Amino acid sequence: MGATPQEVWEFLLKLGEEIRTLHQTVEKITKTFERNGIEIEELKKLSKETDRQLKETDRQLKETDRQLKETERQLKETDKKLEKYFKETDRQLKETDKKLEKYFKETDKKIKELTNLFTTQWGRLIEALVEPGVLELFQKWGIKVKYTSRRIEIEDEMRRRIMEIDLFLENDVEGVIVEVKNFVKKEDVDELLEKLDRFKEVRPKYREYRLYGAIAGINFAKGVDKYAYRKGLFVLKSKGGLIEIANDEKFKPRVW
Repeated sequence: MGATPQEVWEFLLKLGEEIRTLHQTVEKITKTFERNGIEIEELKKLSKETDRQLKETDRQLKETDRQLKETERQLKETDKKLEKYFKETDRQLKETDKKLEKYFKETDKKIKELTNLFTTQWGRLIEALVEPGVLELFQKWGIKVKYTSRRIEIEDEMRRRIMEIDLFLENDVEGVIVEVKNFVKKEDVDELLEKLDRFKEVRPKYREYRLYGAIAGINFAKGVDKYAYRKGLFVLKSKGGLIEIANDEKFKPRVW
């Protein structure tokens, strides 16, 4: 039994619909492949660029590493130079310290020598100014001294100097120890008093003498002249270029 025209037409319509659907599907697949193809090319290009950048980065890292190693080498070399420099500087400083120490010691020695020389020469000058009229000054006070001796050094049995006297005035029964200073301090007065206490012990020949003390100076520290006066010492001062005994008539000298 054959198909009717109506059935044939319906079959053809259905077949045409399926062909259109298949054609649309093919177009979609074709477009998909085309689009994917483009993306794959882009991915390939991107991959190549990424690979290039990675290689460049690796190159830069290697260069950076090389530079770091060079920097490290230079730092080590600089450390060695600095160490050598500091050692040399330390050596030079120590050497300079030794030279300065030697220089200061020598300078200090010279200053002391000059000071001692000045003190000695000045002391001798003062003694020379005091000595010429000093006998007459004490004679007016009833102490009839006749002779003067300058810069007497007294030594012990071992020849060690134990006492020095600037001026010593004497006769056969009396003696006056005169301490001469440019600027008289309390310590100078105390030193003279100690000499007076010990003099007869170190010079027994004067044991029976009446011994007096006098302190002479161009200038006196504040109150020192009065201190010497109270201790029973004659006080000799400069006045108008001459030396005179400054003690008043009430003064009673101490006898050792």
